[in-house]
Amino acid sequence: MLDYAVKLTNAPSSVGEADVVKLRSHGFTDRDILDIVYVICLYNFNDRLADATGIKAHDFFA
Repeated sequence: MLDYAVKLTNAPSSVGEADVVKLRSHGFTDRDILDIVYVICLYNFNDRLADATGIKAHDFFA
């Protein structure tokens, strides 16, 4: 799962069906994988928003 998170963060266009198959082989359901993607995307969004605006993470979530 962590390898998937790094790949989705650093090279999102390289993520494919093989990555999903690998997650499934480790016991993750499609719903689990969707939740994983949501969390990764949310953190990436928040990091980019904070970088672009200069908002500190603790201020952003306060």
